Amino acid sequence: MIQVSKLLVGGHGLAPVLLKRAATVELDWDVRQKSRFDCTDSQGRHLGVFLPRGTAVRGGDVLVAEDGSLVKVIAAPQPVLVITHCKEHGTPFDLTRAAYHLGNRHVPIELKPDHLKIEPDHVLADMLRAMHLIVHATDAAFEPEGGAYTSHAGHSQGHGHHHDHGHHDH
Repeated sequence: MIQVSKLLVGGHGLAPVLLKRAATVELDWDVRQKSRFDCTDSQGRHLGVFLPRGTAVRGGDVLVAEDGSLVKVIAAPQPVLVITHCKEHGTPFDLTRAAYHLGNRHVPIELKPDHLKIEPDHVLADMLRAMHLIVHATDAAFEPEGGAYTSHAGHSQGHGHHHDHGHHDH
């Protein structure tokens, strides 16, 4: 087993040619949200991943093995519910309401401008339908929000710079 204990967020700093040559591993969210797991890469190598506790691995991240080899992570398609607003009876604001109610239930949720994604749950699907939203089951990659206090700041937003949100005098 090859040990992996380093993660490069989004492959940041790596030359495109290195990413192109890297082995890959396709993992669903259930595995990627764990900081310790075993997997097999596209070259058939058995990997033991040991990352700092609380680390979530995202599609596009690169694992660095103890031998220096690179393994690009692909978010595997998995069962999800895609939630959209009803164009005939609703508005896009209905998605904001749905995100609020799902957040109150601490449901992992992927936020997109025109839809939401959650893991399958028939009780939540019924609640969303009762809110006049369209709920469609499919298989797709799932990349839920990390939350305001995650160590992978910038992962969901695609930027890593800091904003000063100090005191504002108006």
